[in-house]
This record gives sequence, C-alpha cells and structure tokens, in this order.
Amino acid sequence: MHKKRTLHASALGISMLSLACTFALAQPAKRANPAQSITPVTEQMLRNPPPGDWLMFRRTYDATGYSPLANINKDNVKNLQVSWTWALSTGATEITPIVHDGVLFIFNYADKVQALDATNGDLLWEYKRDLPEKLVAAGGNPLAKRNMAIFGENLIVATSDAHLIALNVKTGKITWDHATADWSKGWRYTGGPLVAGGKIIQGMSGCGNAQPGGCFITGHDPQTGKEVWRFHTLAQPGEPGGDTWNNLPVEKRHGASTWNAGSYDTDTNTYFVGVGQPYPWIAEMNGLAPKKDGVRNDALYTDSTLALDPATGKLKWHFQHLPNDTWDLDYAYERILVDLPYKGKTRKALVTVGKLGIIEVLDRTTGEWLWHKETVYQNVVTGIDPKTGAKTINQESVPHIGKTTVNCPADPGSRGWPATAYSPKTKMLYLPLNEYCSDTTPTPLGPGEVYKGGGRAIYARRPIPNSDGNIGRVDAVSLDSQKQAWSVRTRAPQTGAALATAGGLVFSGAWDRYVRAFDDTTGKLLWQVRTSNAVNAFPITYAVNGKQYVAVAVGNGSSHARSLSTLTPEIRNPDGGSVLWVFALPGNK
Repeated sequence: MHKKRTLHASALGISMLSLACTFALAQPAKRANPAQSITPVTEQMLRNPPPGDWLMFRRTYDATGYSPLANINKDNVKNLQVSWTWALSTGATEITPIVHDGVLFIFNYADKVQALDATNGDLLWEYKRDLPEKLVAAGGNPLAKRNMAIFGENLIVATSDAHLIALNVKTGKITWDHATADWSKGWRYTGGPLVAGGKIIQGMSGCGNAQPGGCFITGHDPQTGKEVWRFHTLAQPGEPGGDTWNNLPVEKRHGASTWNAGSYDTDTNTYFVGVGQPYPWIAEMNGLAPKKDGVRNDALYTDSTLALDPATGKLKWHFQHLPNDTWDLDYAYERILVDLPYKGKTRKALVTVGKLGIIEVLDRTTGEWLWHKETVYQNVVTGIDPKTGAKTINQESVPHIGKTTVNCPADPGSRGWPATAYSPKTKMLYLPLNEYCSDTTPTPLGPGEVYKGGGRAIYARRPIPNSDGNIGRVDAVSLDSQKQAWSVRTRAPQTGAALATAGGLVFSGAWDRYVRAFDDTTGKLLWQVRTSNAVNAFPITYAVNGKQYVAVAVGNGSSHARSLSTLTPEIRNPDGGSVLWVFALPGNK
C-alpha cells in the first residue's frame, strides 16, 4: 500500500508538473515596455495624427470626435468584447484618454495620472499629485478633468490645485510645474489643455466663486510652462466689451468659465473656445437686471464663441449666443470646424450646440451668423433672426426673485459637456441629448449677506410636456441638408460623449451604464454592453499593431450626470466602481 501511494503521488506530481509546464508555455510573451520607445509628438503629428493615435481632446484640431479606423465596423461590431479593464480612483470620471505609440495615458479622480500598455492594461508608470487636504476633502467635480495634452516628450496636465504640469511620457517624472492661479481663492480646472500654434492654451473654470474680475484663458510656453499671455473672458472695464455689464464694477462681475479645451484652425492660425454663463445665475441677483438707461447688459464674453490668436491671446472676433443668460444655459462646449455648403457656396463653418440644444453655425473666418436648427423641446427662445442670429426671448421663462418659473431645459442643459461628434463620411452631426424642464426658484441673498459664490437657484427638474417618459436621445442631423436623419430615444439620460468612426459606427453612453454602438446612417442599435458604472466620459478608439480598440472610462460623481439622474430615480448606480473599459474584436485583428 505504501509503495502504491508513493507511485500514485509520483504520478500525480509528474502530472501536475506537466500541467504547470503546459500553463507556462501558454502564457503570452512579455511585451517590451512601449513607454521606453515612445516617439516625441511633433507639431506635424498634431496637425495630422497617425490613424491609430488619439492625441488630443476630440482627436483632431477640428474637434469632430471622428476616427478614420474601420477594422471595427457595422458587420462585426456585434462581436466586440472586453479586451482588458483598469480600475480607476473612485470619483467623478470624465476623462478623455490619450494614446500614442501603444501607450494609453489616463487621468484618475484627484490627480493620479497613469501610463498603461494600450494592448493589455499593464501599468508602465504612475504620478500622484500631493494635493492640499482641504481641496481633497471638498471633493466634487473640481477633482476631475476632461482631457490632457501631449507634445514633444511631455504629457501636459491641468491639476486640481490650478497648476499646469508637464510629465515625461517615458517616466512620469515632472519636467516643469507652473502655478497659474491660487486654488484657495476658488480657481479650478475642469477641462484640460490644447497645444496649438506653438502654445499650450488652457481655460480657467471655477469662476462662480465670487472672484473679482471673473475668468481667463492663458497661453504658455511648451518648454517651460511659463505664461506668455492672458485673455479675460469676463470683459474688463475700459476694454472692448467692458461696457456691457450694466455699469457693474469689476468686483461685482462673476463667471465666464471655460469648461473644455477648444479647437484650432491651422489655416488661419485661430483658436476657438466657448465661454460659460454669469454668476449668480439669476440676472436680478447678479446685477444685470433691471437694465440701466444708456448702458448695455449683454455681459460679454459670457455664452460666446471666442476666436483668439494663439500666439498672443488677442481677440480676432466673438459671437455671443445668449446675451445676459439668466438660466445657467451655457455655450461652453466644443466648436467643430467643418466646411459646409451654404446658399450655393462652400463656407468655412464653425458648429456648436449650447445647453438649449440648438445647432448654431457661424463662418469661422469672420464670425458671421449662417444658420441654426432646433433639436429638442425648449421654451426659452421663441425666434432667431436668420440674418444676425439674434434671439427673441420668451419672457415667461425668465426667472424672477419671489417667483417660480418654468424653463426648458434646466441647468444641466438638453446637452451638456459630453461632446457631439461629426463624420465627414455621412456629413452628419451626432448629438447626445436630453429632454426635460424645471420649476426654477431663485434663492436671493438675505439682508446684509455678501455673495460668496454659487448659482443661487433651485431647479426642480421634471419631464417636458406630454413626455413619453424617455429622457435621453441620440440624434443624427445632416449638416449639408440641415435635416434630422434619425433619433434614438432612451429612458436613461444620455451622459456620455459621442464617437464617430470610419467603420460606420457611432458610440455613446448613458446613465444606465450601457455603452452602445449605432449604425451611423440609420441609428440601428448594433451592439451594447453594460459596464460597472455611469458612462459620463469621452469614448475613444485607437489601434496598436493593426488591432483596433474602443476605450471609455466610467464612474459616478459627475454633477451633470447626477443632476439628470433625478429624472429617472429607478436607475441607480454604485458610488464606487470607476473603471477604464477597453473593447476589441476577438483574435489578433
């Protein structure tokens, strides 16, 4: 018996050894660290990115959110499956990953930056910023970012304590660190930088914290981070636009944040960016109403498109989409640059959509108004002058102290910071939208109370009149014909940005945790997968060694998504579970 047991044990040991050897042989060969062979990003690369890279906020300077990759297409997207995942820090997750030479760079909530192998998620390096305890304890959206930039051998990051820093792409070590503003006074970054015209351009937000003089945009030297120019988005007294604030002194002018990275026209060397609203939100509280005799109260440059010289920061032209915004209906989103037919001619156009959900098109060389198209139900604007773009306001929607009024949409907007996308193949703009209204009640300051920041209004959100219960929409609108091509309705609010690809696909994400892929010409749902949390970030697609991937970060905490979630209380998401999800087709291609 003893001998048999020994033989049996020996046989078992040989079998286990054989299995171990087989298992070891089955492991893929370890990939060399791609960060060590990463090439510098040149200005020419930024102008014409390699098809497999994603080098900036919306991939290209024209901010279309479009990828020329087509290995994943209408026929095979149904086979898309999880390739790898990476756990992120818990918190609002709104980031656009950067991908270059097989390395994926990701920003985590509260300023942890990581470089990952884009094929399998292996950690290559990590940088963790030592933020002030008070800033971290306050939490919220100011600790999230929407994008980073890459140039030369540096990854450029806007930090939560209002610095711009450069991290070496191979090691994560700090190359330079520049303090732009004092975070303790309320200054914040939510969007990230764009490298354009030889400068790093960064917009400031957090401008509803009662800082005198409002917000600004800065230009920086890419080699040192040194600030070389500053443009005030809140027009200063004695400067152009400074007389549009109802005679308010500069210390009483608040707001004009820039939430997102802009776009850049390389032909005209012009940087375009959108600007947010005045603070506090209600005009009777911020001093813009009632209008004083003989002065203007438009409040430049709030709710405007700005065209700036990237070398100097000087204003080339501006267009104000919503003067004296008293609803918190920003125009602070992407400016898409595309050439469009208009009245028998091709025009160099700029396309943007504010919170009202109205597609608005300008000539990007002059700022001339071209045309508009409404998408969702709204009750704020009753008419738009076809020659000038001037809006006629429904006075019944204007909030007043001591009253509750109805405005549609409410503060998060029928579209928010999750971006639209445009496909040059279909000539269509793809829009993540939401339909709802609110009962709006101002909350004025008490006797002797000093304004210290905030919007100071309560929005009781509810569905639009005669709603079918579906809050979210993904729409496709032809920018050639100005007609809607298709619209998909969803119960869940749309909380993620759109991504269009040459494979004929449109990706988007929603509060119900689903990432979805639609046919770009018909809107037919071709693929969906449920993730670990709310999809309220920017999906991208990239390729390494010929294999295409789709990536999107998910995570709860975004104020935009949480505001919309009140409309669908039955859809609940975990507080934790922030994750980068990466999908691919099975096999090597």
